[in-house]
Amino acid sequence: MGNSSNAVLVVTSPEDVTANLVIEALNERRAHVVRVDPASIGAGLTFGARLCDGQTRWTGRLQTPSRDIALDEIGAVYYRRPTPYITRFAHLPQQARDFAATEARHGLGGILNSLPNATYVNHPISVRRADDKPAQLQMAAQHRLPIPATLITNDLERARKFAADHGPVIYKSFRGAPRPLDGNTAAIWTQRIKEEDLDESVTITAHMFQQELNKTADARVTVVGRSAFASRITTPDRALDWRSGNWDELIHEPIAVPDTVMKGLHAYLDGFGLAFGCFDFALETHLGDHATDGWTFIECNPNGQWGWLPDSEAIARAFADVLTQGWWR
Repeated sequence: MGNSSNAVLVVTSPEDVTANLVIEALNERRAHVVRVDPASIGAGLTFGARLCDGQTRWTGRLQTPSRDIALDEIGAVYYRRPTPYITRFAHLPQQARDFAATEARHGLGGILNSLPNATYVNHPISVRRADDKPAQLQMAAQHRLPIPATLITNDLERARKFAADHGPVIYKSFRGAPRPLDGNTAAIWTQRIKEEDLDESVTITAHMFQQELNKTADARVTVVGRSAFASRITTPDRALDWRSGNWDELIHEPIAVPDTVMKGLHAYLDGFGLAFGCFDFALETHLGDHATDGWTFIECNPNGQWGWLPDSEAIARAFADVLTQGWWR
């Protein structure tokens, strides 16, 4: 049985089914799991943290209706997708709402992000650093992962020249579409751009253009610690962006990751201080042989979804291994 003086803190929303997979794997190890959603602050989550002269770390407790845990008993933190703090205070006038959310984020969030005994998967600060596409592409290039020719600009003439020099060209948004007022989800998929399509609207904000690759498939590589799970993804209609279609029609095949790519993935994660990442690659097949696929880095989501992948159960076990490694027995 595990040492009950240590716990894994799972920070996420109540409806997060992906986190459930990891919790199940932790339960199989009989680990002590405490699940919290920081946006429950109030009756659903109370805390007290104390730091006095002569102390070097925060001490105190987190309490939910079903759990009561000392801060120094937390040996690992699985930081997934907690509810935004602002949701907790939506009923307040805007000024009060913004103030309360900010105070909660910096107070409670600051404590949860500063647990000295904990291994984080991943630490929120590392996630924020690794979440910007310009930083991702630069880190990939620094570790010799091939990337597509890329231009980020709000200059129309530069955009037109890039399209002329590197066409065909695609456009990709940095963060996707904002959520509509009706609450439904929205997305901006990767799309082809012709030089003649570019107009003065380019000057309004930042845009990212990339040389289109002659890909035959995509690869999703989920890296957890030193374990990697890779799938070759194809769509029946050879869609430019596989996320835009019916996910039930996607074809998943196991694929071996070349050693040079794998080395680059580990170096990439180490560079950002991450223990986990979901990597997307474009595959360009040479001579019709999958074994000679050319791998080009597209992006890495440092807090990506993986519960839909064929290897989800094995991925969950890899998370449990990383979260309990070195201190749980």
